[in-house]
Amino acid sequence: MDDLGVVDWPPAPIRTERLVLREAEARDRTAFVELHASPEVNAYLGGPRPRDELEREMPEVPARWPGSFVVELDGAMIGQVLLRRATGHRRPAAAGKADLGYLFLPRAWGSGYAAEACAAALGWLDGVLPGEPVVLTTQTANVASMRLAAKLGFAEVERFEAWGAEQWLGMRPS
Repeated sequence: MDDLGVVDWPPAPIRTERLVLREAEARDRTAFVELHASPEVNAYLGGPRPRDELEREMPEVPARWPGSFVVELDGAMIGQVLLRRATGHRRPAAAGKADLGYLFLPRAWGSGYAAEACAAALGWLDGVLPGEPVVLTTQTANVASMRLAAKLGFAEVERFEAWGAEQWLGMRPS
């Protein structure tokens, strides 16, 4: 996965009680466009991208790279979990560590899917890179993301200002 070491990619689909985490496929393209064009999803990420721009630029099979998991519920994509090396990070405490990110369509919010999917992805990472520390950054204003970070076991390392807002950096103990 993106500089996280030599791992077999893609892994076999990861199944949880309700979800499947898998590599992106062509059938996910519409959901990826919806995800990146959503004002709700991107409220704390610099805002949505224009739908027409996404339609033009999105490859036939989007986000197909090591560490990018599509989250599927009942055969349809509802979100994405990302694990990648934190390179060029604004905070020295995060540099070089695995970085967890996630995006879910608004219709999937409030049902625990993000926690279930992120826990499964972190479990996978623990299996392929035991002891790998993981960081997560979110805006402090993103209350739902702060709750999820705590639920997943991330502890605050620091808060800092970036992109015009207070950011929170947490780390999951290795």
